[in-house]
Amino acid sequence: MERRLFGKTGMEVSVLGFGGSEIGYEHTSSATVDKLLGAAMDEGLNVVDTAACYVDSEEKIGAAVRHHRSQLYLFSKCGHASGLPSADWTRETIRDSIDRSLHRLRTDYIDLMQLHTCSSQVLADGSVVEELIRAKEAGKVRFIGYSGDHDTALQAVEMGVFDALQTSINIADQRVLEDVLPAAVERQMGVIAKRPIANAAWKSKELPSNSYHHVYWQRLREIDYDFLHGNLEEGVATALSFTLSCPGVSVAIVGTSNPGRWKQNALLLNERNLSEQEYRAIREQYLAVAKPDWVGQT
Repeated sequence: MERRLFGKTGMEVSVLGFGGSEIGYEHTSSATVDKLLGAAMDEGLNVVDTAACYVDSEEKIGAAVRHHRSQLYLFSKCGHASGLPSADWTRETIRDSIDRSLHRLRTDYIDLMQLHTCSSQVLADGSVVEELIRAKEAGKVRFIGYSGDHDTALQAVEMGVFDALQTSINIADQRVLEDVLPAAVERQMGVIAKRPIANAAWKSKELPSNSYHHVYWQRLREIDYDFLHGNLEEGVATALSFTLSCPGVSVAIVGTSNPGRWKQNALLLNERNLSEQEYRAIREQYLAVAKPDWVGQT
C-alpha cells in the first residue's frame, strides 16, 4: 500500500487507515477486531484512528495490537468526558482522557491525539489546547491535532499549534478544498480525510433508514455523478481515489466490521488511479451544483 509523509511529523502513513468508530458503536467482538486489524496490517495499513467516546473501541484496539505496537501509528481523540466525572472540554477532562486512552490502548505514548470536534469558543479559550500541548511536552503524545469541520477546522488550522487536521473530504463534501486544505498544506500539517467515500450513501435507491447518511444521499442525488450509476465497487473506487487525489491528503480513514474488506480496499486502490482530468471533472460538477449551506459534515 502506498505511504505518504504525514505533514512535517516525519511519519510515513499508509493511504488507508483503520477507523475505530464502527467496532465500538456496533459492538464488534474482540475476536473479529483481531481479524480486522490483522487483515488490515497484511495489506500494508499502519494507521489506526479511534476516540475516547467510541464506546470500547480503544480497549479492543489496544488488545488487538499489543504485540504490534512498533508497526502501527495509533491516533485517538479527546474532549468528551465519556464516563469521566468532569465536564466536556475542561483541562481535567483532557488530562484524564489522555491517561485513560494510554491505559486502554496499552501503550506509553499515542502518536496523535486530536481535539474531537470542539466548538469555536473552546478553541478560542485555549485552555484545553494548552493541556494538549502539556501532554505533548510530557511525552504522552507525540503530536497533536484537531478533528472537525467547516469554520472551526479553519480556525484550528490558523491557530498554528496543531500538527494535524482530520476533516470530512469526499465527492459530496468538498468545501474544505477551497480554504481549509490550502491553509493546512501551507502549514505542513498532516491531513486525515474522514468519510472518504461519502458513506457510499448512493448505494441506496431510497432515503437510507440511518439518518447519518441522509445529507450525503441528498447531495449526491443532486450532483448525479455518472460513475455512481454503475457497479458499486467501481463507484467506491472512484470516490476513494478522488479523496486521495485531493492536495494535501495523507490518509483516508475507513471503518468496517468485515475483515475481508481490507483486501478489497487494497485491490480497489491498485486498480483505480484517477487522472487529473477526471479529478477536475468531479470538482467542476460538484461546484456547479453545491449550495452555500453544503458545509462539512461532522
